[in-house]
Amino acid sequence: MIKFLLIFFLFLAGCVTDRSFNQSNICDIFKTNPKWKLYTENTKEKWGVPVSLQLSFIKQESSFQRTARPPRKKVLGFIPGLRASSAYGYSQALDGTWEEYKISTGNSNADRKNFEDASDFIGWYIDGSYRLLKLNKSDVYNHYLAYHEGRGGYQKKSFNKKKWLLDVAKKVERQAKEYSSQIKKCNFHKNSVF
Repeated sequence: MIKFLLIFFLFLAGCVTDRSFNQSNICDIFKTNPKWKLYTENTKEKWGVPVSLQLSFIKQESSFQRTARPPRKKVLGFIPGLRASSAYGYSQALDGTWEEYKISTGNSNADRKNFEDASDFIGWYIDGSYRLLKLNKSDVYNHYLAYHEGRGGYQKKSFNKKKWLLDVAKKVERQAKEYSSQIKKCNFHKNSVF
């Protein structure tokens, strides 16, 4: 029995990768999760997408929770029903869009619970919106609307009927500006993994 409990707790410890940090402070995010800085900078280099945009999307979409999902709808007010969508992981990518990303990039082993893959996914998606919709890659507000509504929804301006979404896009834009300002003040050690 003791052996079983030990294995169980070791398994649980291995599953918990997200540590507590201030989600609104980019210095604290990278101090607590050092590899995330490398991953987001790699995405910036590969796709031309600012680190601040990537993190502001992930904060809004999943609050940095790797297994985040939309809540289940309640049937009769208390019975768990279906989820609103197939969104999952750090980036809250939908099943179909994630499959499109894997095929397009050749990253067939990509996992929505993997921060590196989620960062790359956001870079890939923003790059596609830049090409199709001609949005500047630093235009957080409009890219968030296209990310949330899909590129087709963005072209149809479906967001104009959703004041709450316009408010969220402004919030995401403000967070990206804060992250961008904060990163200049971060004090990282020279011999760290950054």
